[in-house]
Amino acid sequence: MIESAAESRDLIAAVDLGSNSFHLVVARLSNGQLVIVDRLREMVRLGGGLDESGKLSNEISRAALECLARFGQRLAEIPSENVRAVGTSALRRARGRREFLRRAEKALGHSIQVISGIEEARLVYLGAARSLPPDARRRLVMDIGGGSTELIVGEGLEPLALESLHMGCVSITDRFFSGGKITEQAFRQAELAASLELRPIKNTFRHMGWVNVVGASGTIRAVGKLVQELRGESVITPAGLDALRSMMIADGEINRDHLPGLSTERGPVLAGGLAVLNQLFKTFNIRELQVAEGALREGLLHDLLGRLSQEDARELSTRTMQMRYNVDRQQAERVETTALDLLSAVAVPWDLGSILARKVLSWAARLHEIGLDIAHSKYQKHGAYLLEHADMPGFPKDEQYLLSCLVCNHRRKICEDTVKRLPKSWHLKTWRLITLLRLAVLLNRSRAPNDLPILEASVSGETLSIRFPEGWMEQHPLTLADLQQEENYLRKSPISLEFS
Repeated sequence: MIESAAESRDLIAAVDLGSNSFHLVVARLSNGQLVIVDRLREMVRLGGGLDESGKLSNEISRAALECLARFGQRLAEIPSENVRAVGTSALRRARGRREFLRRAEKALGHSIQVISGIEEARLVYLGAARSLPPDARRRLVMDIGGGSTELIVGEGLEPLALESLHMGCVSITDRFFSGGKITEQAFRQAELAASLELRPIKNTFRHMGWVNVVGASGTIRAVGKLVQELRGESVITPAGLDALRSMMIADGEINRDHLPGLSTERGPVLAGGLAVLNQLFKTFNIRELQVAEGALREGLLHDLLGRLSQEDARELSTRTMQMRYNVDRQQAERVETTALDLLSAVAVPWDLGSILARKVLSWAARLHEIGLDIAHSKYQKHGAYLLEHADMPGFPKDEQYLLSCLVCNHRRKICEDTVKRLPKSWHLKTWRLITLLRLAVLLNRSRAPNDLPILEASVSGETLSIRFPEGWMEQHPLTLADLQQEENYLRKSPISLEFS
């Protein structure tokens, strides 16, 4: 399908680099509804290409990059802000993933974010809930991917509990059904392994309760189609799972003659996925499961649509962290205003005009004092730890770490190693953002409203110059002393400071 340039600007797209398959979905907003206009899917088996140390094989890496180049051609005319690409379980586990991601982004033509298991669960729930009729009752949503299984309890569009477990159709198949042989003993061992993964969250989830159960994505859709063919049931039931399990054990392998509608791509990992699903039914005493059309890809589209329409899940996460850690909201707003004013003055020469640069500086300003809820001493480090490790829906791992890095370096001595952990292409921009945040915090040290004059900021190379109204510095000796100290602190960064 070929669109005009104007039509392409109205499209949004989601790319899912899953552990089993890669997906591309392109959609258009029409009358308040997302209408899918194109889908591409390729079975890459990224998870199967990881060795025991987490290194990705050259063969699978090559197949992944070739797939992304094909996806990239389809995305060529869609604006970058309308595309979101994410990696899931296999990329979370991959050793040396940064080099692969560099090559992958070049092939795709768009940035790729590796998301946490909790963020994946949130997006799965959003995609599933949006694909179902409105229902405010509590539901359990599950998604069995290639390397992980996501479980979510929610009401309406709101997730209440999110969990991501380290088991999936690829990983379980590789462990217990190697060579394609299917036996009763193998199923029992696979189901026991799934049971052990579920044990830590079993009671928490069961105590929450739910009215209905929904399943999403490849494994559950495949099982749903097979059960319908075998038994004529529109939902998945324990009897349907038992029938499918017994048939596969009797055959001893995947026999597509006995499994009508099963794709050649899904067949090799069906046994592992079925073992996980069967154990989920037993653990949570499920009587029937409805199959949803929406999952991670659709969740990405709706989340992207929310970002474009100012309903950003990251904004909600930021407000939640402010409330949880008793942030002084008025002081945060003062720091944010100053930081964004400085950014506006230097955005063009310092190449900080992107939406992300403005947003992450804004979030860092709002959250820079969360560590005070733990202790005043080194509170910037406490805050950075919280931001790096907390579950913050909407934030990809790299964005969340970038936010943590800014907060870690917003005062006192600079920790160069925190910046070095970021992708190299981000280093200089991160130093620039850190400098703007540090100055905004320093200039609002009095915590008093309307205490700052109108400032003039400019840059020459990596030197930031701040000009104050005549006589103001003499009237504010503490600020002068702080700025002189800041000159010394910044010597450990590529940025230098001048003021007059």
